[in-house]
Amino acid sequence: QVQLVESGGGLVQPGGSLRLSCAASGSIFSINAMGWYRQAPGKQRELVAHIPTGGSTNYADSVKGRFTISRDNAKNTVYLQMNSLKPEDTAVYYCNAAITPMSVPRFPRPYWGQGTQVTVSS
Repeated sequence: QVQLVESGGGLVQPGGSLRLSCAASGSIFSINAMGWYRQAPGKQRELVAHIPTGGSTNYADSVKGRFTISRDNAKNTVYLQMNSLKPEDTAVYYCNAAITPMSVPRFPRPYWGQGTQVTVSS
């Protein structure tokens, strides 16, 4: 079984910073693209940042210049550094990854983490 486990959420004041981590574990053959999504109360889940295996990263316009996504392939981990946080960044943040498991048939499929709450408030 493959699972994604997020950590690093919490309560922070406006202007503060948080770093989210998401580690993939289990019987993994390979990991392709990884990303972070978020869902605020009463809103649809939206893409925050995306990082492919190679190539350039992508960000939602609302977080450009404030958030940075990165990955450590040796640790099967993706990170989201969030700076200059705003109250409108408050949401549950979910990790997503396209993972090919060791089991057959062997093809990439999407996996989701359980979510971590980020609250920006004074």
